[in-house]
Amino acid sequence: MNGRLFNDGNLHPVVAVYGASGHTGRFVVAELSRRGATAIAIGRNAASLAAADFPAGVRHKVAALDDRAALDRALTRADAVINCAGPFLDTAEPLVSAALRSRIHYFDVTAEQASAQAIFERYSASAEDAGVAVIPAMGFFGGLADLLATAALGDWTHADEARIGIALDSWKPTEGTRVTGRRNTAPRLTLREGRLQPLADPAANLVWPFADPFGAQEMVELPFTEAILIGRHLQVGELHTYLNTTPLRDLRNADTPAPVAADTSGRSAQTFLVEVEVRHEGAVRRASARGRDIYAITAPLVVEAVERVLNGGAAHGGVFAPGALFDAQDFLTALAPDLLC
Repeated sequence: MNGRLFNDGNLHPVVAVYGASGHTGRFVVAELSRRGATAIAIGRNAASLAAADFPAGVRHKVAALDDRAALDRALTRADAVINCAGPFLDTAEPLVSAALRSRIHYFDVTAEQASAQAIFERYSASAEDAGVAVIPAMGFFGGLADLLATAALGDWTHADEARIGIALDSWKPTEGTRVTGRRNTAPRLTLREGRLQPLADPAANLVWPFADPFGAQEMVELPFTEAILIGRHLQVGELHTYLNTTPLRDLRNADTPAPVAADTSGRSAQTFLVEVEVRHEGAVRRASARGRDIYAITAPLVVEAVERVLNGGAAHGGVFAPGALFDAQDFLTALAPDLLC
């Protein structure tokens, strides 16, 4: 793995991870430790934290979301908190509020549109007043597509249309993904006429000609949190996000097993390819990214964001889309070889 190390320049931050014993949380804790940060593993269950195979030196703290005093104690001396505990409709607001009380930066990895939208609407002013950066949806669903769309747009001030194609060769969902799916019943939104509007029903279907090894894939329009992020900082008339139908069949099958590690890092064998096209007055620009394991790739994505913010990447507080705060192409390039663009 590449990525700058936190201890470059004698920086030794302390980063709390809520939901640390979960599948994605363990990847995030490992990535923080690999980069030289001090990780605090926080969760609601002491036994789960004790059973997790964290790197040496990771401290454990127990804090329920409805226990304000315990949350505040758990975040003491932390420089930032990463929320990996879904459903984010239930966890994001208590943790954002705790981060603002502690005046530390907040990040999460939600794919839930309603959660990300609520954070922008309810916390932008208070985050700015506190001088704290709040970045929701800094994961595979949401942040990655936002960065790719920003990189593709480049020096264009606006685009008539942006299309995002996401191809997964399979999807072995975690129990957290299944719980979130049952909880996340809000109507999906996308951009039409430059503003968020409900997705058409029925959702559009098409065939997307992906690069190898995926090739032509049957797709269904299915926007995630990238619609919320892109709508906050890019001038895009129409946004369409499509996911291939193969992983949806896996996800909808109650018998599909959880992900299984295929290497010593814990990553599964799942592969993904994300392709973005932006169009303006007949011209087309493209960006793409490929890699392995949508849960595992979330770790370098969110930890890179934490590192950049702690290294001075946020000049002032507020709620931000990653593409609005970071140099998108530089950010994506820094994640090689985990993410190939």
